[in-house]
Amino acid sequence: MTTSPVLFLVFSRPKPTARVFEAIRAAKPPRLYVSADGPRADRPDEAARCEEVRRITTQVDWPCEVKTLFRERNLGCKMGVAGGITWFFENEKEGIILEDDCLPHATFFPYCDELLERYRDDTRVMSIAATNIQGPDLPTPFSYYHSKFSLMWGWATWRRAWKLYDISMASWPDVRRTRWLYSIGNNSWLFASIWGEILDRAHRGGVDTWDYQWIYTCWREHGLTIVPATNLVRNLGHGDDATHTAGHQRIFSRLVEQEMKLPLAHPSQIELIDEADRFIAKYWFGVSHTGYVKQLLLRYRIVRRSNIMRKKALKVLSLLQGGSAE
Repeated sequence: MTTSPVLFLVFSRPKPTARVFEAIRAAKPPRLYVSADGPRADRPDEAARCEEVRRITTQVDWPCEVKTLFRERNLGCKMGVAGGITWFFENEKEGIILEDDCLPHATFFPYCDELLERYRDDTRVMSIAATNIQGPDLPTPFSYYHSKFSLMWGWATWRRAWKLYDISMASWPDVRRTRWLYSIGNNSWLFASIWGEILDRAHRGGVDTWDYQWIYTCWREHGLTIVPATNLVRNLGHGDDATHTAGHQRIFSRLVEQEMKLPLAHPSQIELIDEADRFIAKYWFGVSHTGYVKQLLLRYRIVRRSNIMRKKALKVLSLLQGGSAE
């Protein structure tokens, strides 16, 4: 059993939702919050799947207070998820967050319970992750280490941290003109270039997501994330109906949920492991020369598409005006 409240973020995928809900049911949280985004208007078959998901997530058969936030219209991954988390922390001071495709091991819950309490008032720590992509090669004898990367495939945090979240990234244009990203990336031009592009896209709304904004918030606040030495969650979202993980690197598809040995072995002090963070930067976020080339190609395609659209617009304008446009 877990002592922490749980936020379950769901949408339209009944099968993975049911599997994750069974893990939540086994943990028996005292309070369960279910935030469900609404169906997309251009997908008529989605409404029925959304209703099925909502039915699954409210089949609570243990002593539990249940609260729901069921959207009538679709807000998308950015506003839907961020809004659900904000709603959760309007009601709770701390808690566990699971999305419908993040299947946790049973020991994920006591792991979060203990660390939520241990670091409750330590503002250096802003989140607790469930994911470890490095495997047994992680260079630590303890149950976890501290990282500058916030990983959100099953995680936990506190109201004190989430209240700092700014989905608009209002400070980014000013920060972008400085060498701040170099300081985050240990003076790596590759890190600064790739993350500069990532945060540019997040700021201008070029990607429908909320998590890059959270990473930016944690970096701006000098906040760290606890990363387990054992991977505690399996991502079920690798498939045709996945929003962001379809075709992801094989390293993610091989991850399975594993048992965390309890009681936890705590490090004596907060200390980052640069080797582990470089691994995450490369294999999760694509900070590599290959990733840089891919980014350049993406930028080229975007510019080329923009130029094509500009030429089409000029042609239409010319036809409407009865003239010619070059």
